[in-house]
Amino acid sequence: MTEFAADPPVPPGPARSRPEAIRAVPLRHPWRWVAAVVVLLVLAGVVDTFITAPELYWSVVRQWLLNGRILNGCLVTLYLTAIAMVVGVGLGVLLAVMRLSPNRVMSWVSWLYIWFFRGTPVLVQLFFWWSIAYILPYLSIGIPFTHIAWTTSTNALITPLVAAILGLGLNEAAYMAEIVRAGIISVDQGQTEAAHALGMRRSLVMRRIVLPQAMRVIVPPTGNETISMLKTTALASIVTLHELYFVQSQISLFNYQIVELLIVASFWYLVMSSVLTVFQFYIERHYAQGSVRGLPPTPMQRLRRMLFQFHAQPPFTAEVEPWLAPGRPHSGM
Repeated sequence: MTEFAADPPVPPGPARSRPEAIRAVPLRHPWRWVAAVVVLLVLAGVVDTFITAPELYWSVVRQWLLNGRILNGCLVTLYLTAIAMVVGVGLGVLLAVMRLSPNRVMSWVSWLYIWFFRGTPVLVQLFFWWSIAYILPYLSIGIPFTHIAWTTSTNALITPLVAAILGLGLNEAAYMAEIVRAGIISVDQGQTEAAHALGMRRSLVMRRIVLPQAMRVIVPPTGNETISMLKTTALASIVTLHELYFVQSQISLFNYQIVELLIVASFWYLVMSSVLTVFQFYIERHYAQGSVRGLPPTPMQRLRRMLFQFHAQPPFTAEVEPWLAPGRPHSGM
């Protein structure tokens, strides 16, 4: 049986008063405020320079900001972004699974695809699909060694929209394959082995166990790729697709207000990118459930906190426990 020694008796004397609380004063950072003021002054100077530029006509910007042709170009841009990302994500998942397959042929074909499409510029790929009719005037699909075939003109099949989807979607698939592969290999291998030991097929393990956990790694770069794709659609102007950049460039060719129309296009690109950023935030927040102790606050929660919580934090105070008061003996653990 272990005996614990009691605290030694307090020697007789005047009553000891409780020590005062320690008042911690936050360290001042005056240079941070100086740097913030300098940055704000520089930013205000840049904004004032553009607003008061004598040859920049903001009335032209207001005139074309809500024009029907510009808005229709925005819709085409969003549509092209969505279709290209669907093609890229779907084919990218397939290529990632092939890359990790134990079948050497499947893995090699996937690596060759990724190597080729990541190694050639997307602008070249777009122009290739737009000009493919020069080398293949007709496209045929049929049963080998028979006369059963379906033939059509390449120009009729590869429209500007189809050429843009093929160029952007196939290129995006190469990048998405690496993103998905990184997400898959981030999942602990032991879970896959345990699932195989229970008799689950490889496809079922991938669909039910690996991919749901890999989404926490896949979603953030996929959101970045989507926003990047939104801006990359401007390259589709080379195939004469009437997306936002092509429309504003055609308008500026007639009224010679080049910078004003570029400001209009930049405004709508910023609006669409901001909306996609909000969607990305909520998707990441959804897949973060169960992996973090507390979910990050939403933009509305941050806004409410900023608007309605003006009180300053009280200074930090710490009180010394009576049993640690100066001169008071105590027993060690």
